[in-house]
Amino acid sequence: MLIAGPAGAAPLDEKLQIDIAFVAHSRPPSPPFVIDPPPPGEGFAGARLAVQENATTGGFLGQNFTLTDVELGEDDNPVEAVKALLDKGVRLFVVALPADEALALADAVRPVGGLVFNAEAPDDRLRGVDCRANLFHTAPSRAMLADALAQFLVVRRWSKILLVSGPGAGDALFAEAFRASAKKFGLRIVAEKPWTYGPLARARSDAVTEADALTFSRGIDADIIVVADEADDFGDYILYRTSEPKLTAGTQGLTPTSWHPTHTAWGAEQLQNRFVRMSNRRMRPVDYQAWVATRAIGEAATATRAADPQKISAFLQSPDFNLAIFKGAPASFRPWDRQLRQAILLAQPKSLIGMAPQPGFLHQRSTLDTLGVDESESACKAKQETR
Repeated sequence: MLIAGPAGAAPLDEKLQIDIAFVAHSRPPSPPFVIDPPPPGEGFAGARLAVQENATTGGFLGQNFTLTDVELGEDDNPVEAVKALLDKGVRLFVVALPADEALALADAVRPVGGLVFNAEAPDDRLRGVDCRANLFHTAPSRAMLADALAQFLVVRRWSKILLVSGPGAGDALFAEAFRASAKKFGLRIVAEKPWTYGPLARARSDAVTEADALTFSRGIDADIIVVADEADDFGDYILYRTSEPKLTAGTQGLTPTSWHPTHTAWGAEQLQNRFVRMSNRRMRPVDYQAWVATRAIGEAATATRAADPQKISAFLQSPDFNLAIFKGAPASFRPWDRQLRQAILLAQPKSLIGMAPQPGFLHQRSTLDTLGVDESESACKAKQETR
């Protein structure tokens, strides 16, 4: 006798196949002066751990999870790379790709009902004017990261900011996000300085000191320097090299992040240990974000007992979905832009300093919605699709 599940679900004695693909570019070898280079398999390792965890519950329900690693070369097109998988029926994609490529992949798989989970790109436009109904985000947006930092500065009453941004496109976007956060939470940017001294953080330790770089903050009455340096070219150089003693935060120094090796509360230590046993290295933010995406797929497939991407999508955006992600509060997806609600850690290299939302920051729906773009401010017009 067949025991039927929810409408459209597989009977319990039939094997339900849930196929997931992880798509990312291979990491090129880092120069010798990079102290903490991205490891091979970054992101995929997190997804692999999540598939193992999905299988623990799924095995009892007759569900079989598979994970395919699509490793792209530097110039490979992800849309072309997944065509063979689409032909085989794969419709669920976790990606660690730049914004434009994640967007192109979401558009390419949409006609066949595919879903894409962005585990890397922080670009706010992917949650705004360029959002897609089939594109979910487990990577925090720059707005969320900047808001987390701004809340911490407000609580500390470090309200006068010197903002230093580099020449990269990501630097400009992070600086833009922090300006918006400063306005939102009442911080004052007393001065802005472009970084024009080159990648001094990557210089040899015996390189000639750049005297101008040591005095760029002189005479500015600021409590803290916020740096926008997503390429790691100069942010670490600033620490202890300014003419007056200044704290540093942003992309270096005190950084807002989804995950950190020193985070051990709320069961996070167990997740850290499982990852280390599997991968022989520590979990990094992209690993964590890919783990969350793959676990979310698993939770949705378990709850709906279905592999249909549209059923998974609908469940993820429903009030019934929440996911334990080891940060004190269960995560859920914002239905207006499909961004994962999550707490943001604030850490320096070897110490966890705090977590946002900070106490006292309230919201009518969820304190997690104090981080990032709220529904009334969202430029996303892509609504949930039903097929």
